[in-house]
Parts: sequence; C-alpha cells; structure tokens
Amino acid sequence: MTLLQLEIERFAHPVDIIEHIAAINDWSFERQDADEISISVKGGWSDYHVSFTWMEGLESLHIACAFDIKVPQARRSEVKQLIGRINEQLWIGHFDVWSRECMVLFRHAHLLSGGAEVTPSQCEAILNSAVEACDQYYQAFQFVV
Repeated sequence: MTLLQLEIERFAHPVDIIEHIAAINDWSFERQDADEISISVKGGWSDYHVSFTWMEGLESLHIACAFDIKVPQARRSEVKQLIGRINEQLWIGHFDVWSRECMVLFRHAHLLSGGAEVTPSQCEAILNSAVEACDQYYQAFQFVV
C-alpha cells in the first residue's frame, strides 16, 4: 500500500470551515454540496462571486473569485496580455479568463496533502488574498475591456 492509498480522516471538512466564516461575516452563500460553496463578498470595486471547492483526490481547497466583467471577443487578446503581466507580479494565485463565460477570475489552490488540516485563519487569508488581488487589478481590467 502506498501513501496515496491511505484513507485520511480529517478533523473538519474544509468547506464547513468556509461556511462558518461566511455565516459569521453575514455573507450570502449557497452550499451546492458537501464539497462546494459559493459566497458573495463585497470588495472595494465590486461584489465578488467566490467559490470554494474541496478536491478530495488532490487534497486541495480551490478558490475561484470572479467579478462581473464580461470580456468581449474583440478585447480578449489585450485582456490575456494584461493577465500575463499581472500574473508575473503575483506570488499566490493567478488570474485567468473563464472561456465558457468570458469572465475574468482569480484562482488559487491550497494543498493539504497527507491529511494536513486547514485552519480558519488560513481560509480567511486565502479569501482575503483573492479579494485583495481582484480589488488591486479591477480597474486595469475595466480599462482594457
């Protein structure tokens, strides 16, 4: 048996922790299933749609933070160039264009390999870094679009 085949029992489900944080902050949220939650968070420039997904097979907590900027086909190339320049500046996470919806979003995955537990302060830090990155570059995306 390899380490990857071991059944790991966690103290708390990572998405339960996120739900608790959303409830404490009085943010509206929707729990799609045990492994996914969507939250609406007010930022400095926009309300952000934040989705946390627990990926059991990867032992990873994924965050996607989107804002309501639709990228028209005519501006896609310029937005992708901007994303490349912005991503060079980021230490945690990255921006991307979600092709299906033509929306800009910030993404990051927090690895919890080997049964590592995520703490509420880590979850808050992940969420804060996503919202701060979106706030920091929101106007640049608006300008290019």
